[in-house]
Amino acid sequence: MIFLRAVKVLQGRRAKAPTGFSSHLRTAIIKFAASPTTLAKTEMAAPKGLWRSISCIHTSGWSTSMKVSPIVRRNITTELPLEHSYKAPAGGKFPLQVPEHIRQPNITTTIYSFPELEPLRFEQFPADHLHLPLRKDILHRAVIFEGDNTRLGTASTKWRREVHGSTKKVHPQKGMGKARVGDKKSPIRRGGGVAFGPKPRDFGTELPQKVYDLAWRTALSYRYRKGELTIVDGTIEVPPNSAEDTVRKLFGDDYPLNPSQGGNLVVSCVEPVNLAKAMEYTSRYGLAVSMLDVDVKDLLKQGRIVIELQALKILLASHASDLQPARAKLLVDR
Repeated sequence: MIFLRAVKVLQGRRAKAPTGFSSHLRTAIIKFAASPTTLAKTEMAAPKGLWRSISCIHTSGWSTSMKVSPIVRRNITTELPLEHSYKAPAGGKFPLQVPEHIRQPNITTTIYSFPELEPLRFEQFPADHLHLPLRKDILHRAVIFEGDNTRLGTASTKWRREVHGSTKKVHPQKGMGKARVGDKKSPIRRGGGVAFGPKPRDFGTELPQKVYDLAWRTALSYRYRKGELTIVDGTIEVPPNSAEDTVRKLFGDDYPLNPSQGGNLVVSCVEPVNLAKAMEYTSRYGLAVSMLDVDVKDLLKQGRIVIELQALKILLASHASDLQPARAKLLVDR
């Protein structure tokens, strides 16, 4: 009862303090402050604003052993400011590449012989060359870019002013009972000009070189992940007298490079003339081209890619502008 009156006095209520108020108040406060669970053990509910009132009491005049422990409050920080969470590198430029300690390791591929297609050895390539994730948006941009830049744009027509002929009216304006007309070069007449006809123009669009190089390696990585990239050692070429037999043995229905899922794209450093002629007679087997005539669309169009090891290294080295210089170097001459 004394403690409740003391709390009411602290809360500003009008209550008469009993005799010996100071000593009883100190004893009650120390008891409840030392054991906050006392109220929970008793049947008495904690008065409203109890702990707030206790924390406001000035105890500087008491002894050290009777001081009330202060209430400790801390703010739980869930997110640090940007300037404390990440420190920008010198120069204000953020790194564009994945750090070395979390970068994927090199991948191992099998090198085959040609035309036997017997496994010879293993070869390692960087993961950012042949193990990139599939990016359909980048591949789409690259294919559209190639299609726009390969359009000839040579369609040409003659406008009205370019047609040869007189500018005289076909017949008088009045007196004929016919509709009024102009000269014979009118677009509504046969042999006249074309209204707003096409003229030679350039349909080419632009694409950043780094995006296009990334699309190149993404297409090769897509083929590698699906197991449709066959890397052969040496030169892809066959003798002229056995070219057709070699094509049937390699790309026939009962052989490893059969075109059941589409044709084959054979890529070499120089165009394999004999193999290309033999594959022209059986177009369903695919085509053989030089590495200079290959683009992203060709890598995605055919069912399987058969490429020389040397040609693959040259293509990867020439399409690595978005990588760091140390990662873009390849030992092409080994």
